[in-house]
Amino acid sequence: MAARVLITRPGERGAVLAQALRAAGCEPVALEVLAFEPLPLAHAARALVLDLDAFQGIIVVSPQAAVSLAEAIASYWPQLPQRLRFYAVGQATAATLHQELGVPCVLPPAGAGEHSEGLLDAPSLRAVAGKRLLLARGEGGREVLAEQLTARGAMLDTLTLYRRCYRPPAPLAATWLAQGDYAALVVTSGEILQHLATGCGPIALNQPLIVSSGRLATLARQLGFGSLHVASGPTPEALAAAVTALRAS
Repeated sequence: MAARVLITRPGERGAVLAQALRAAGCEPVALEVLAFEPLPLAHAARALVLDLDAFQGIIVVSPQAAVSLAEAIASYWPQLPQRLRFYAVGQATAATLHQELGVPCVLPPAGAGEHSEGLLDAPSLRAVAGKRLLLARGEGGREVLAEQLTARGAMLDTLTLYRRCYRPPAPLAATWLAQGDYAALVVTSGEILQHLATGCGPIALNQPLIVSSGRLATLARQLGFGSLHVASGPTPEALAAAVTALRAS
């Protein structure tokens, strides 16, 4: 019987991860604890989109932010302004921006990691004093990009495009979490990890948890998880490889 692996990544990206896990001989089960709700653009947000060509950089924090930003741009710009520089926190966000807008992106330097801290190591974001930057993101979330870029002297505007809606797992999945009835749990978001932790019983807290970064591993330890495995990155291939290595051991 294939090993049951619980995954928390939502939407199309979750489907791609599930496909990679099936190819590795696992039985992926999507917990579907997170959904995205688009936010209507208020007057101030519309003004930022209309002023898009005045920014020296557009920073996009997630694939969902990339999709929502592309939809907002399409509503007000028949053609994308020229010479815009886009930044993406990781390959998945960059791929979504390329698919939606046809633009290249500045990514975190090699070895820096696909996260906010990694992107802050990009050479063109180290000297941003006096530059006007736009941060496209969801409601809430981590503040490290906004705090660090502002501290470096950037004139930063935030465009909030969507909110995250958390919900409990379906009854059967909730039972698996409570009883630890699975081979591994894969989590790539700190907020999802905190959301799930309250439903994990003592057995589940000691079942294998695969995370995508050392930062998430630190959070998982604080939440009481005891069997941590850090994948080499957040890509489906890296996460599937971590599951395969876990099963082999």
